[in-house]
Amino acid sequence: MKFHNPNRRAILKYGAATGAASLATPYFFSRGAFAQSNNYRNAPTGSTVTLGFNVPQTGAYADEGADELRAYELAVEHINAGGGGMLDTFSSSALRDAGGGINGKRVEFVTGDTQTKSDAARASAKRMIENDGAIMITGGSSSGVAIAVQSLCQEAGVIFMSGLTHSNDTTGKDRRANGFRHFFNTEMSGAALGPILQKNYGDNRKVYHLTADYTWGWSQQGSMEKYTQPYGWETVANVMTPVGAGDFSQYITPVLSSDADTLILNHYGGDMVNSLTQAVQFGLRDKQVNGRDFTIIVPLYSRLMAQGAGDAVKGIYGSTNWHWSLQDEASQAFVRSFGEKYGFPPSQAAHTCYCQAILYADAAQRAGTFQPSVLGAALEDFEFDGLGNGPVLYRAGDHQCFKDVLVVKGKENPTSKFDLLEVVEVTPRAQVEYPADMLGGELGPYNDGV
Repeated sequence: MKFHNPNRRAILKYGAATGAASLATPYFFSRGAFAQSNNYRNAPTGSTVTLGFNVPQTGAYADEGADELRAYELAVEHINAGGGGMLDTFSSSALRDAGGGINGKRVEFVTGDTQTKSDAARASAKRMIENDGAIMITGGSSSGVAIAVQSLCQEAGVIFMSGLTHSNDTTGKDRRANGFRHFFNTEMSGAALGPILQKNYGDNRKVYHLTADYTWGWSQQGSMEKYTQPYGWETVANVMTPVGAGDFSQYITPVLSSDADTLILNHYGGDMVNSLTQAVQFGLRDKQVNGRDFTIIVPLYSRLMAQGAGDAVKGIYGSTNWHWSLQDEASQAFVRSFGEKYGFPPSQAAHTCYCQAILYADAAQRAGTFQPSVLGAALEDFEFDGLGNGPVLYRAGDHQCFKDVLVVKGKENPTSKFDLLEVVEVTPRAQVEYPADMLGGELGPYNDGV
């Protein structure tokens, strides 16, 4: 396998396979029906095709990034073998029928470290495209990173299959034709969580938000406010916190002296682990305000976060895109194959990244080409099953996947260090769907890069 060396000097070139000295003026295609061509960015001419896996290997979201990279490696194994894991349960048989690889080519990959920083993520993606001939970029555990890299891939003329990105903006106002998202968004989390929170905690609560100060945090806070306001939940404060703050005590202390009876932590990864743990240590979970038990909510959960926070997650509600305890055939096939390789169950970050790799490979195989405009058309309005989320639609209007959403809660009596979340409700897809133009933005035309 090929691995990216971040110390290599970036040299601008048009496709490793073509050997041309400079990047030609991009030709932008209109969306719709396309004629296939070999005249596109990094078109592979040999026996292999290179994918670029751009994940946070350092920084606040590094745990998520490590699991994403594990999933990508597993997906490559299954694609090259023509079977294994969820490739065996996937409703499309294109890759299985092909017998291995994509369009007769073996998959290789290079990697980059996003550092959970937009500039670093763009730089590593650019190196993989220009130096290593990556024909597709995928990964990330931050919406700020996803939006930045999606824009770069649009400019460069390669497909971007986003990893873990939850902000509405990724497939909303910052959507791009060359970008696709499997993960759900904050709009869906809010729509799923709102009724459950009202049912369990009642009306007319006073809410204090601690919010990660970037596009995902803003989006998450806005969606939670939108879907709890109808029940009389009032925002008494919304305090922005920097990514990677580490110590959140200065932000939690003011909550104690406020009249809030609810704390919503719009944090993810290591930041959520630290802020939730400290909030519990400060006694918030045992506090009473306005004659009510104080409530803490974590809108976006993952198994890795729950494991990091330990006992602090008990009884705390949130949402998730997927969970390893699901009993459908596809989820269990993924859990088995991931567990056999790595010795522990996969996270939702691993799941969505595995799915994105499989979905890209399948679309290329069905389209018979890696040309972005043709491959993208094969993904648009593609309906599929057997990847662990039930029936899913990859909507053409915004390149967003729509599927059921899981509402979860921290287990009071876990049976292992991995068994920390229980699924309390599977919110039907119909409840979280919305019009393609509701979040703003335009996909625009595909860019094939030449």
